[in-house]
Amino acid sequence: MEGSIKLSHGSGGKETSLILKSLILSALSEEELSLRGGVGLKELDDGAAIPLPDGTYLVVSIDAYTVNPPFFPGGDLGKLAACGTINDILMMGGEPKAILDSIVVEEGSPISDVRRIVNSFIGVLREEGVKLIGGDFKVMPRGQLDRYVVTTAGIGIAKRPIVDSSIKPGDKLIVTGTIGEHGAAILSAQEGIAVEGKLESDVNTLSKLMLPLLGAYGDKVHAAQDPTRGGLAQTLNEWAQKSGLFILVEERKIPMRDDVRAFTELLGIDPLALACEGRAVLGVEGDSAEDVLSFIKELGYEEASIIGEVRESEKYSGIVVMRTSVGGLRILEPPSGVIVPRIC
Repeated sequence: MEGSIKLSHGSGGKETSLILKSLILSALSEEELSLRGGVGLKELDDGAAIPLPDGTYLVVSIDAYTVNPPFFPGGDLGKLAACGTINDILMMGGEPKAILDSIVVEEGSPISDVRRIVNSFIGVLREEGVKLIGGDFKVMPRGQLDRYVVTTAGIGIAKRPIVDSSIKPGDKLIVTGTIGEHGAAILSAQEGIAVEGKLESDVNTLSKLMLPLLGAYGDKVHAAQDPTRGGLAQTLNEWAQKSGLFILVEERKIPMRDDVRAFTELLGIDPLALACEGRAVLGVEGDSAEDVLSFIKELGYEEASIIGEVRESEKYSGIVVMRTSVGGLRILEPPSGVIVPRIC
């Protein structure tokens, strides 16, 4: 694969997978991709898990955040970067402990805006009890960067890492809340399109969900991911492809706000491909799924829902199929192209 880099290569869908395989994975040997006793690049998960002498794991995750606009309904770039990093550690089964950041700013940017982003970032860390332990600050000449890029590295400790490829036949799939709100809010802000209701990002940390859940049902959770770029559709396709299993989901059980549904129907966009920044998708042992769902709702996530299940099928290996609201079946493809540019 040659040519030039396109926006779609950074959208989290098919093109992102292809560019990662072409540029990085193909350049490394099987041994280099693996991490003995832990979770390395081979898993293409939310981070890495390094085994420690006491039997726990050091969980590390890194991400870059650049959103347009940097201040959006429900949040801003600083909150997004802090929440996104904390959630990536949580999705690996870790308890977030510390973060490092690198902030790159375009020359001429208002200091008041940069301070607002930084204060928002620090505010989330303070609320979560996560330490900022280091970082970097750089300025690019005017016109050589579009405002701001925040890169973060998160550190946490896990008793048992959660690896998405560990989903099993019989597992049930749980979504912890309504989907597509971050993507819809950003697209609405970018295009200046309003609908009835108020589109707001769901950006938030998932500590109040994941830490109690891991304490009570940690061995029942086989996979976990926050469906950011590429949304729910991308998450489910990654799980199906990594495990070689068949995933069946029920459209009518997928929670979605009416204003998000109306907005996406207006623009002809699949809401299942829109990013969420405060939701988790969980693969849970089938026999315990109802108990886990009840526990999640008791924690305050009342719109959580079991949306489907994992099955074994030679014919449909690695495929996601959705039973539509009218009873038909369609293959749920991974997103392709640019759904919403500069979303996270």
